[in-house]
Parts: sequence; C-alpha cells; structure tokens
Amino acid sequence: MEKQAALAALGALAQGARLDIFRLLVQAGQGGLPAGQIAERLGLPANTLSFHLNHLRHAGLVSFRRESRSLIYAAEFGAMNTLLAYLSENCCQGNPAACQPPQETINV
Repeated sequence: MEKQAALAALGALAQGARLDIFRLLVQAGQGGLPAGQIAERLGLPANTLSFHLNHLRHAGLVSFRRESRSLIYAAEFGAMNTLLAYLSENCCQGNPAACQPPQETINV
C-alpha cells in the first residue's frame, strides 16, 4: 500500500459518522446493507449518509451495487486488510507474534 492511500483511508475513518458506518458495514459482512438501513440504524439523514459514504468510497473502503431501486453498500475487506498490514508491517521489530492482542482472562 502506498502512503497516500493509507492517508486517504485513515483520513476517511477519522470522522465519527464515517467510522460508525464502516464498522456497521464490517459487521454486516460481504452482503452489505442498503443505504436506507444504514441511515436508519445510525440515525443519519439521507444526504448526510450519502456525503459520508462518498468519502469512504473514494478512499476505497466501501463499494456499492444496485439492486432494483436500492444501493447496497459493503465494506471492502481487502482494502481494510491491506491498511492493517501496512500499519503493522514492521510490528514489534519483526516478531509478529508479539503484536497479537492480549488474550482476555476470565475471572471465575
């Protein structure tokens, strides 16, 4: 990944509504969600949602497809994984195992 592409993706995610939209689409999986359902779940007006979805789309983090009269938006998992790989490519002085999140302990 090029530095400029990483900056565009991080910039797109550096806004509350866009981060919420992206996380909702990640949760929805590859099937995505219709724009109306995204707006309803997040309480966003249609024009505001459209503005934020365009930012995410231009950063390569979401895509859309038309189904009848609906636009279905989905997270671009390849772009997300490429961004994560870029951010962690030299993690922990070359010891990727050390970069794993700590395991949660269960208190009994």
